[in-house]
Amino acid sequence: MALELVKENWTNKINTVTIGATAAEGGTRTSVVTVGGETTMPFLHFEGEMPYRPVIAMEVLDMEPDDWAETLTGALGDVLSDPAAWAKKCVEEYGADIICLTLLSAHPDWGDTSAEHAVETVKAVLEAVGVPLIIWGPDNPEKMNEVIPKCSQAAAGENCLIGSAMQDNYKAVAAACIADKHKLITEAPLDINIAKQVNILVSDMGFDLNNVVMYPTNGGLGYGLEYSYSIMERERLAAFGGDKMLAMPIANMIGREAWRAKEAKALESEQPQWGPESERGPMWEAITAVGSLQSGADILIMRHPAAVASVRETINRLMQK
Repeated sequence: MALELVKENWTNKINTVTIGATAAEGGTRTSVVTVGGETTMPFLHFEGEMPYRPVIAMEVLDMEPDDWAETLTGALGDVLSDPAAWAKKCVEEYGADIICLTLLSAHPDWGDTSAEHAVETVKAVLEAVGVPLIIWGPDNPEKMNEVIPKCSQAAAGENCLIGSAMQDNYKAVAAACIADKHKLITEAPLDINIAKQVNILVSDMGFDLNNVVMYPTNGGLGYGLEYSYSIMERERLAAFGGDKMLAMPIANMIGREAWRAKEAKALESEQPQWGPESERGPMWEAITAVGSLQSGADILIMRHPAAVASVRETINRLMQK
């Protein structure tokens, strides 16, 4: 007797979001990125469609990091004090699909630099690379409200992805994206109900949910990966089941979370039984990324070039039908 393949019959699909604008579209990007559109859980090609492959964004800070592992800074080289050169290297040498510019120096604890400083950095990075840009604010409510609207205006026409809009501080970021026609990242602290609520709030402002990417926050390997996996999976299942307030592509901060783990950055001299940190750190980031892929992430924001290369190869294999 022939076996019949059992398939889920979903009633909804994930929204499709395009980031970046070419000259023909009023921007200066030489490429654009489209994510979303799935009609099935990740890589179940026999059951539905994944019309667009997950993409890799590489994170660039607007200041030289002084708390990153030497394994990480050594791999990136001598560009860490120049965001434009850093972004250019990520694109030309490491093949980043997107650059995620994190405006860390604007945070009161990391320099408290001005909105004008942030604007100049955004302009420099846009000039240095042709890929789409994610602009990530300083994660401080007051500075977000000061910095993001001006950076959004400076990048008008480029169709950037800007984040993040949170439950208690979403209006300024969402309004800037509406005014300057950018895409928006909505953020929730690993809570499916809050994630849905933030999307409802920006929708009530008149923001088109087809222009939203969710950041449900995520944990690194050994530091919350399993819990974040389950939350993302539940969000994706709810979306396929018909919940349009959760039917958005998902972005994950992979590098930031993975390199927080002591197992990723501890020196071999401190933990000889763990093996060389030059291999362990990139592996920690890559495994975190692959876990996120399997739970529904569409945009992976990464740091280490070796981890990026490994995950890109994995995506290539997983996208084979």
